[in-house]
Amino acid sequence: MSTRTTALTAATAALAAAITLGLTGAPSTASTNPACGTVASPDTRVEHTRLTDPTVTDILARSGFDDVAGAVRTAVCDAGSSRAATAAARLAGQALWQRAVDRVQGRGDAGGDLPRSDDRPLYWARLAGELEIARVAPAYRTWSEDARAKVLAAFDRSSRGIESTAFARGESGRSRQVLASGFDPFTLDRNIRQSNPSGATALAMDGRVVQTAKGPVEIQTVVFPVLWEPFAQGTVERAFLPHLVPGKRDVDTAITISQGRAGRFDLEVWNGAHRGTFPDNDRVSVNETIPIPEDVPHADPQPQWTRTTLPVEAMKAAVPGTYPVNINRTITEIPAGSTAPVTREDPTPGSTAVAGGGGDYLSNESAYRTTALRDALQADTKQGHIHVPILDGDASGEPLADMRADIVAQALDLVAAAATS
Repeated sequence: MSTRTTALTAATAALAAAITLGLTGAPSTASTNPACGTVASPDTRVEHTRLTDPTVTDILARSGFDDVAGAVRTAVCDAGSSRAATAAARLAGQALWQRAVDRVQGRGDAGGDLPRSDDRPLYWARLAGELEIARVAPAYRTWSEDARAKVLAAFDRSSRGIESTAFARGESGRSRQVLASGFDPFTLDRNIRQSNPSGATALAMDGRVVQTAKGPVEIQTVVFPVLWEPFAQGTVERAFLPHLVPGKRDVDTAITISQGRAGRFDLEVWNGAHRGTFPDNDRVSVNETIPIPEDVPHADPQPQWTRTTLPVEAMKAAVPGTYPVNINRTITEIPAGSTAPVTREDPTPGSTAVAGGGGDYLSNESAYRTTALRDALQADTKQGHIHVPILDGDASGEPLADMRADIVAQALDLVAAAATS
């Protein structure tokens, strides 16, 4: 594991200890602050409404993550000021992320009989913590709705691993370093039990140092939301940017990972600048060119296409596994001078993107944003996208744990091959 340190005042250190107790499986207690009230009509999103489903309650109980919401509320109630509440939420998010990583990687108490490889406890516990932040009404005078928004943002960002991506650089020489991303579960209206093997892969890889014939490979990971608006606000670029800036770059390889097609891995060659209409986890649909925030490095004009710089041929050859590995060059474009979309291999000059190899959803968008950022920075990192197979479920829709384990193991091998090829 990489060393992660935070400069804390004595008061904040004490608060961090209290939060950690509440987010590592130990019993947490409700705030004793009688002045901490509850908002009658909190401002919530569609994702939060699913928390009342008995399946969600069961997932949290069977993983031991049903104590997270109470711990987050206590941390915010007892903070004493909005600034301290933001710090408390950040620490709570970091503790939740590390707890989820530890559970998946076999450290500590599993908290119940839910398979350790499961990514869902992190997702649902994060939402439960967010709901408590939306509901809480602290009495300290600095509290405001603006403060609440900052507390929510701090908790969300840190609980996704975004503030925990420092590399240790190895004990003997510089290791190869990889930053990778996965996604939250999605299509939850179709199946509330849905897991996302890309998120499970991210949790399984975070902080790992993989020993290969070509030396150690250190991996840090984050998990992105399946929401259009945070992408438009630059959450992807801000996660990757600190590791790609010229002169400060500390990664050799950057990979976005998502769930793709049934029965195979796809190494996507092309990413398109269009976002399509499939609804996100808040049931929001869009249909537009991918919007790039002005405050992140970007090319002008915005490119219609970006390309992988991952060593895809070497990756495919190096990783025989349970599932076939496909190099996908197929895209959908509107050729220059035309109005009709055409599906073909490789874009033609001057064409308009309709769908990249990974489609027109957030998987393609995560790849487009990171590779467009690479090109804007003129970075020489190996970057691209891996689509992992769809995770099947049993008759009830419960994810197949053995299948998830096979997907995660082969994905890890592909990431290591990308870093060393």
